Amino acid sequence: MENQGVVKQEVCLESDIKDGEMREVEVGGQKVLLLKSEGEYSAIGHLCTHYGAPLIKGTLSGSRVRCPWHGACFNIKTGDIEEYPGLDSLPCFKVTVENSKIYITADRKFLESGKRVKLMAQRQAEDPHILLIIGGGPAALVCAETLRQESCKGRIIMATQEELPPYDRTKLSKAMDANAESLLLRQMDFYLQYDIEVWTNKKAVSVNMDAKEVTFQDGTVQHYDQLLIATGCRPRELKCPGSDLGNVRLLRTPSDASAIFQAAVGKNVVVLGTSFIGMEMASYLSEKASSVSVVGSSRAPFLNTFGEEIGQLARKMLESKGVKFCLQDGVKELKGDNGQVTHVVLKSGTVLPADVFVAGIGVLPNSGFLESSSIALDSNKFVIVDKFMQTNIPDVFAAGDITSFPLFLARNKRVSIGHWQIAQAQGRIAALNMLKKAVQINSVPFFWSALAGKSFRYTGYGEGYTEVVFKGNIEEMKFLAFYIKEDAVVAVASLNFDPAVSRVAEILSSGETISKAKALSEDLSWLKLP
Repeated sequence: MENQGVVKQEVCLESDIKDGEMREVEVGGQKVLLLKSEGEYSAIGHLCTHYGAPLIKGTLSGSRVRCPWHGACFNIKTGDIEEYPGLDSLPCFKVTVENSKIYITADRKFLESGKRVKLMAQRQAEDPHILLIIGGGPAALVCAETLRQESCKGRIIMATQEELPPYDRTKLSKAMDANAESLLLRQMDFYLQYDIEVWTNKKAVSVNMDAKEVTFQDGTVQHYDQLLIATGCRPRELKCPGSDLGNVRLLRTPSDASAIFQAAVGKNVVVLGTSFIGMEMASYLSEKASSVSVVGSSRAPFLNTFGEEIGQLARKMLESKGVKFCLQDGVKELKGDNGQVTHVVLKSGTVLPADVFVAGIGVLPNSGFLESSSIALDSNKFVIVDKFMQTNIPDVFAAGDITSFPLFLARNKRVSIGHWQIAQAQGRIAALNMLKKAVQINSVPFFWSALAGKSFRYTGYGEGYTEVVFKGNIEEMKFLAFYIKEDAVVAVASLNFDPAVSRVAEILSSGETISKAKALSEDLSWLKLP
């Protein structure tokens, strides 16, 4: 039955779907995810709004479904996004049961789009309240959107030192030749529609907490009633002889990625750093450059996060693509000709040809403009916040990579985590608390890395783990790794083992402890794997 763009269609019998199950069905020529949880039926869009993962392969737990790829969660009753990454919610469709047959009624517009923006308030000119957001990354954007979604009608300003409005920074090392426009998370007409002012090329240089004013590099001053600090981090620069030569680069922006890519095609590339940015760049450039060499101080890539076994696998994966590794080594100096880098001299004496040199050796917080203020910073210059994203100054909040925050998985130890998903989650929590909602951050860290066409997934907080328990086979590149600390699983990593990581993330999110004995057991039925 169809009526003015609305379609009602029988999709299956009641007996076809059991409690706790998900099923893809077709409505009006489009796929829909039908779910039965705790005795009730619901229907939502079938693809994650982040990167389009099929949610049928994810994890259903109570009232929400978690994406198998990157851990985003959606409420199955409303379709609302409840955990990140991503921005948009899913459409939700009406389910009815008639004579033991299940029917779904849906608006064709939402069937075709597969996503929706939550309802947002409009600014009212008579509301004088000013909410100033410094920064233009994931935390800043989610904060601004959440404020409007929660009926904030004041003036919202997002001021970023970047040339662009918020974009998907995670793709910079994975698709280095991507067009900058294609990376934008929202188009400018979105901000205009919802009265979110976006100021680009606007770098904050100081904050007067008493006067509630931010001064920018161009000399302008902006008053605020509430402030969010979400300036993120910047790449750590290499300091050695020759580091000022041409084609010695860092990766931070789309223009950086484009410049590195263009300079690397058919040339010799040296990457310093064996963590995620360095390894992803090496992987991407391996098919574009004449040669790629990776230099690192550890004995294996990803050693601190993934451990020796997975690190060595990652090394082999890139070596199969022609990447050369110089591990347990470092850069002594860069040599050049006519102002351009030509060679990298390592501490071991090895000399590598280099037309392009890229350093991926960690980050530093963009908090210099706060050092003369009364805001509390930790010993590494990260902004200290509580579970509400509140700083030590009333009406001043912080979110994203710049924060040092209490992680419930680590018994509320203050940590700094540079994950896209955590930044988005903190942006939401900051917005809710700016509106006096008193909501705490309780997200479980979740991240991913793409190498040689494969995706590693990781959830939890594995710092200080003492043992790794493997399921599957590393050599066959199909495994699940449990990181153990004090007889409990504190994190997991996987390759080709979906949706195990999402399932563990959901368990950890509930506050349940996964014992070492459970990880050691041959019985993995508790993971509910397909």
